[in-house]
Amino acid sequence: MPDRTPGSVILPAMEIRDFARTVLETEDLAVKLAPPREELTDEVPGPAYRAEAPGRPANLRFAPRSKADTPSIEGMHDPAQQPRILHGFANHELQATELFAWALLAFPEAPPAFRRGLLHILEDEQRHTRMYIARVEDHGHRFGDFPVNGYFWKKSPYLQSPLDFICAMSLTFENANLDHTVDAAEAARRVGDPKTALVIDQVHKDEIEHVRFGWTWLQVFKQEDVSSWDAWKSHLAFPLIPERARGKNFHPAGREAAGLDAEFIRRLEQSVLLPPLRKKG
Repeated sequence: MPDRTPGSVILPAMEIRDFARTVLETEDLAVKLAPPREELTDEVPGPAYRAEAPGRPANLRFAPRSKADTPSIEGMHDPAQQPRILHGFANHELQATELFAWALLAFPEAPPAFRRGLLHILEDEQRHTRMYIARVEDHGHRFGDFPVNGYFWKKSPYLQSPLDFICAMSLTFENANLDHTVDAAEAARRVGDPKTALVIDQVHKDEIEHVRFGWTWLQVFKQEDVSSWDAWKSHLAFPLIPERARGKNFHPAGREAAGLDAEFIRRLEQSVLLPPLRKKG
């Protein structure tokens, strides 16, 4: 709370856009992952600003995906692969942190309640990143020891509206994570790493609320006579397709808890990503 004693100087509260720009552009990881120290105001949200890439320290700048693939969770049993898996999870959460900051800057005209929701999720993503970094360090490595990819960031040029953003981030990437987190937590428990499993469980719990946020605002932004499925699908830019919004194993409970309707869940469960056809000869 500001000091209001006689003669004191009352400093203006920090604006959401200033916080978001700091998170997005700083190369200092500690600053990037620090939550706001005070309640932020949103009195001057514009003008729109769309960054092409985030600021990052040198050891966390994006490498070609061929050099930065994260091992699958089947590698959890391998002491050499487990920290790399956790490192990949941390990078996913860091990209989400940056992209929610990006959205706050890109869409200053969005409803205030929507922007407050973005800010809340951004703070969740910061916390998730810090939790995964701690697990990486507990496994004897530092965040930045392995190459990282910018898969989520490569989709940002196609996110031209708040609806585009929630369809990609909330209802595709985070939707899929409702499956990935269940499977990853089970894998961590199988290899005797309950601390990692508890972290993943917390991420899963938060992802339910993030998907609920996307679903709620999909109903607000979409045309009334268009189904939720069709509205979502029409706002996905290739290579994002419905199949990307689910994992190998489909767990409907998280979607039900997030408030998705039964038809949307049914159609998502039926979406199966087929392997590419091999060329003959």
